[in-house]
Amino acid sequence: MDKIHVGGQAVIEGVMMRAPRSVAIAVRRPDGEIVVRKELIIPLSERFPIVKLPVVRGAVALITSLIIGIKALNFSANEAMTEDEKEKEKEKEKLQKKKKDGETNGDLSSWAMAGTMAVAFGFGICLFFLFPLYLTKLLTPVIGNNNIIFNLVDGIIRVAVFLLYIWAIARMEDIQRVFQYHGAEHKSIFAFEAGEELSVDNVRKYSRLHPRCGTSFLLIVMLVSIAVFSLIPKLWPFYLKAGSRVFLLPIIAGISYEFLKWSATNEAHPLVKLIIAPGLKLQRLTTREPDDSQIEVAICSLKEALEVNAGYKDDRLVV
Repeated sequence: MDKIHVGGQAVIEGVMMRAPRSVAIAVRRPDGEIVVRKELIIPLSERFPIVKLPVVRGAVALITSLIIGIKALNFSANEAMTEDEKEKEKEKEKLQKKKKDGETNGDLSSWAMAGTMAVAFGFGICLFFLFPLYLTKLLTPVIGNNNIIFNLVDGIIRVAVFLLYIWAIARMEDIQRVFQYHGAEHKSIFAFEAGEELSVDNVRKYSRLHPRCGTSFLLIVMLVSIAVFSLIPKLWPFYLKAGSRVFLLPIIAGISYEFLKWSATNEAHPLVKLIIAPGLKLQRLTTREPDDSQIEVAICSLKEALEVNAGYKDDRLVV
């Protein structure tokens, strides 16, 4: 089998794994059973060749990852509930009359998912891009009007806010288990990339820090944005600067994706090791050493994703 790249995401009491043409989510229920949801994913690049272009593919990958990630989180949240919690949730939905056509098995409807994405995306833009800009604007009497200094201070504040946010959520007890599953995800992918049999013993020995992690990607985004935002004219009013930052986000995501992809294929080079070191160190906050049961869930998810990916040919199941 040709070498393929797989990625993943920790969810509530589980792991989502994604192969080029498949997604699988494995979640451990309160009774100890592992439940799996898997599906075929047709890459947009197969229908729209423009998606294969550098930078464009990174922007598209970010959007599709957000959609798949929120679906995975919704599925895991539902499956991780106890039966009593599920009953209470159903009663709450009935009382509030929020159940809409198209919802199945407690999943979010398309409209609810779109709303969730919009709120999450808007929060991220305000916290990590608009707030640092506004704070830097308030500091103008102190730092002066030099465009380079302005963008440098803005970038430092942005990175500081990002690191503070990661540090804060890392202290939450519930997030600790998610971070353990994050570590299990990385270890399983490392074992697969090394060509080893996917067993708990084999997976356990690998590092929980992976160079293609989304945490590293977000840090790269923060750093790339400093350079890109420096191109915005300093004389523009605040609303134009804020709007242009939102407009430039897909370009920043695309550039960051290309850098992450390049660094992953050249990680053995001493210079690349130096460049990716901050991202790996940051993962010490967003990952934890998993226990064997969590590694088992990650392996299950990865195996299911690989099985679906290998079992489909020309969009049809090969039997």
